[in-house]
Amino acid sequence: MQAYHVQTTVANDGSLKLHNLPFPAGESVEVIILTRSAISSRQNSYPLRGTPVTYINPTEPVAQTDWEAAQ
Repeated sequence: MQAYHVQTTVANDGSLKLHNLPFPAGESVEVIILTRSAISSRQNSYPLRGTPVTYINPTEPVAQTDWEAAQ
């Protein structure tokens, strides 16, 4: 399956016009229309990336009861 991506704007009458498509005449194609906001919302897949991490007492020993519960 060959994919082709193009950005365009919907006309006042609600139509879209695509020109110079890289497919031969008569070929069957599937058209999927996504709004631009839907595409941009997918770009932030990792919202916590880059946020600082704080460790509270990272060198404090683990209590014996906590250690056994983890096993």
